Amino acid sequence: MTALVALFFLFCTGLAHAANSEAAAGDKPPRLILQITVDQLRGDLPWRYYERFGKGGFRHLLENGSVYLDAHHRHANTETIVGHTTLSTGADPAAHGMVGNVWLDRAQNVLVYNVEDARYPILTAGAGVDQSTEIDPTQRAARSDGRSPAAIQVSTFSDELVLHYGARAKAFGVSVKDRGAIAMAGHGGKAFWFSKQRGEFITSRFYYEDYPDWVNDWNARRLPDEYADTSWVLLNKKATYLFGDQDDRAFETALPGFGRVFPHPFGQVDGRYFTTLLTVSPAGDELTVDFAKTLIEKESLGADEVPDYLSVSLSSTDYVGHVFGPSSLEAEDNMLRLDRTLADLLAYVDKRVGLERTLVVLSADHGAPEAPGYMQSLGQSADYIDPNSFDARAELAPVKARFGIGEELILNYNHPYVYLNRRLIRERGLDQAQVEEAVAEVLTNFAGVALAVSSTALAQGRVPNFALHDSVLRNFSPTRSGDIFVVFEPNHFINDFDGLEVASTHGSPWRYDTYVPLVFAGPGIPAQRLMRRVETVDVAPSLAVLLGTKPPSGAVGLPLHELNRP
Repeated sequence: MTALVALFFLFCTGLAHAANSEAAAGDKPPRLILQITVDQLRGDLPWRYYERFGKGGFRHLLENGSVYLDAHHRHANTETIVGHTTLSTGADPAAHGMVGNVWLDRAQNVLVYNVEDARYPILTAGAGVDQSTEIDPTQRAARSDGRSPAAIQVSTFSDELVLHYGARAKAFGVSVKDRGAIAMAGHGGKAFWFSKQRGEFITSRFYYEDYPDWVNDWNARRLPDEYADTSWVLLNKKATYLFGDQDDRAFETALPGFGRVFPHPFGQVDGRYFTTLLTVSPAGDELTVDFAKTLIEKESLGADEVPDYLSVSLSSTDYVGHVFGPSSLEAEDNMLRLDRTLADLLAYVDKRVGLERTLVVLSADHGAPEAPGYMQSLGQSADYIDPNSFDARAELAPVKARFGIGEELILNYNHPYVYLNRRLIRERGLDQAQVEEAVAEVLTNFAGVALAVSSTALAQGRVPNFALHDSVLRNFSPTRSGDIFVVFEPNHFINDFDGLEVASTHGSPWRYDTYVPLVFAGPGIPAQRLMRRVETVDVAPSLAVLLGTKPPSGAVGLPLHELNRP
């Protein structure tokens, strides 16, 4: 009997040891976390073109990952830096500090670009923003070419990964946009972005004293130049496209030399807008992915058991959406080409690291509204707003008279904030809060304005507990927010960016701007489609749980429990 008991004990011990070994093997972290953020990818767009995608890009992720069908940003200002930083930190803008692409520094009375930092100049001379050719107005707000993540006030997931594993873990961010790369790489990673001035990927002195040899070698290949004297042409026959018969629409932006109908010529290498036009086409994403693939190889990402992190932020969908609208022939063709570019990236990762060892996260920094011209053609209300005219409106005259102000009361509007003339308010001995609230009340009654909330009311918590007000409050920073937060009516927005009229612009709390795809795919992640509402602040805490790190310091989201197999 004793022998039988001993034999049974050994048998059970062996089973337990085998089970523990199997669990340990299953608990090994992925070798690579690949976080893909498609700028302006509204949540419905991958499904709109699903049947025409190949097998290796969107369909691979949507069929093999955990797909959240109702994922949203929960802050009110859905701009690029705000969404990227929310994805990377799991925090609201009120905590991470990136409340907008730009904000007014009251102490210095200057407009601040979100990742600008004069202490850390770009390593490549002459690679900064060309004010005369840059179509991104927020970039033109920068006063120097220095860049760093210093303005991000909390840690990112990539920071926590590096803190957890030390120097053994590598973290990188790559994008056409500096803010798309820097926000994801965090404080402990390294970031590269595309210089339209030089046609090269660059970085700043915050990250390196000198470029790694492989970056110099990639830039020396001059891959952007290969697009010279070519055009962006349709991938397939026009008749196969949903918007094939809508190539020429008056509300689309005709960029110089690019036009608003296919084919769209890139022009010559020395053309004034050559590199800019590359980014307003699928070429921008193709170049970004080629650079990212080289980074994976040369930095040996995913080559050992210590997990590495790579963020690839793809910007072309955003630029194409702004210029032509998200429901345009250009946007449709861009989606089909983006699918191929994603497939190329995932195939390369599979070859170098193995997708079975790679955790992939796909989402977006924001969605997008339809162009008003398109909405109007469908019988729906939509229009453009000109906030620069607010101060001259007759409705504001009684407020000026009440406070004895005969001068300019509204200094400017930098989305989504109205900035009042504080100097004048002080000189008149007026109460800032009273002026704010009086102006906000008038603005709320303007056509096209849904809500105007004073910063004093937000700071003091004197706002209703409604969903719209909550999203505005999550965007509020006492030191960075303007005096009045303005929310336009649905499908009403600004289209004038320093003289450039665009078809569509995001930046609202309405669902077309907050709705984004969210997919996790990789080892241990079940293939499933989930219909419950989740928020983008949940992404970074989920990554922290999956990798065993502590959550980022400002994270308020909840780990997504469906990501573990039952």
